[in-house]
Amino acid sequence: MNKTSHINQLKDNADFSTELDRFEAKYIIPRQMVEPIKEFIKPYCVLDKHCTAAGGRYYINTLQYDSPSLALHRAKEWEAAYRFKLRVRTYGKPPGDAPVFLEIKRKYYDRIIKSRACIPFDAWKPGILKSHADDFNLKSVKEREAFREFIRLYNEIGAEPKVFIRYCREAHTGIFDHYARITFDSQLCYQPATDPYNWGNNGRFISMDSGLVRNRKDSTLVLEVKCTEQVPTWMIELVQEFELIRCGNCKYSTAIWMENLMTGAGDAPFADEILID
Repeated sequence: MNKTSHINQLKDNADFSTELDRFEAKYIIPRQMVEPIKEFIKPYCVLDKHCTAAGGRYYINTLQYDSPSLALHRAKEWEAAYRFKLRVRTYGKPPGDAPVFLEIKRKYYDRIIKSRACIPFDAWKPGILKSHADDFNLKSVKEREAFREFIRLYNEIGAEPKVFIRYCREAHTGIFDHYARITFDSQLCYQPATDPYNWGNNGRFISMDSGLVRNRKDSTLVLEVKCTEQVPTWMIELVQEFELIRCGNCKYSTAIWMENLMTGAGDAPFADEILID
């Protein structure tokens, strides 16, 4: 199979929807809680097919864009009712054949609306953000609209690459539900983005999930619960059984706060503030 055919197969097999309307909640949990939670959800979930193909877990690599004044980060800090993120994402350990997704993740109160356009890995190079949707073999009208909207917002806010974020994900998907996902994110790390096309391969990543970062005695994971408006009963029981406390974890803002701490460029939130993303 040649490289182009392999990329097209990845695109065709992906269930990473080009538009998704969902609700999600995040929890910071100790590592010793992971196995009991996995045992609890076993009757309702199976390992995500991408995790199965990758041997149990896969890496997510995200390039976050923002305005020169960090307007998107500030919107999160101020807990704006409506806000969005502008990011570029690929999976696995780049460079590779996995497609690149140009994503807009909008949040309206607790509602998440994500749209994205998928392009070949090799297409992510200088000049790409001056391209037209017709330059790529986008599969649907919604995907072409997502590409155009990404470019529009990129130009409107004068977006600049800010940080690369990388982490490892183990994902489980509901057996009986239209859309239900449980994910465990670990090995969270970031790197300031100086070259938006090298995926951070020329520098050192800084850990974001150590106990030191979260003012805890041990290293923790991020548990995410995601579903449509109809929340499955087993998800409610999961939260109750393990007495999970929703606390939020915005990976992009955490990276910005940490970089501010390193450089003295700005303030981080107080420890007792509740951050919801």
